Amino acid sequence: MPMNYFLVKSEPYKYSWSEFLKDKWTYWDGVRSYGARIHLKAMKLNDQVLFYHSNEGLEVVGCARVIKEYYQDPTTDDDRWVAVDIEPIFSFKFPVSLKRIKEEPKLKNITLVKQSRLSVMPLAKKEFEYVVLLGNEDA
Repeated sequence: MPMNYFLVKSEPYKYSWSEFLKDKWTYWDGVRSYGARIHLKAMKLNDQVLFYHSNEGLEVVGCARVIKEYYQDPTTDDDRWVAVDIEPIFSFKFPVSLKRIKEEPKLKNITLVKQSRLSVMPLAKKEFEYVVLLGNEDA
């Protein structure tokens, strides 16, 4: 089965990468956008997920994977909303800033730039791999 790639955004004061590392896994909940919900529902077991600090930091800080496919969001009784479970795989040596992403010609079509308000978004395999490369290359 082919793997899919995604990016999720979290404001560090609400839930940071360091908290995620301590927790060892989390359910990705609270999404109230139909566009983002479509992407949560598309996530399959072991799909790769970039973790982005939004509003504060504005950078991709690590990589996670899906460990449980979508189910009813436990933070609401409204069955329109779903969550997935994810676990961290590795932290980036060098967080990849939004500024850097915008400067990279290979990332000119990344959803993070094109639809910046979306909290869960798909990535092309090449985009995902390039961001991972940038986050782990020696400066």
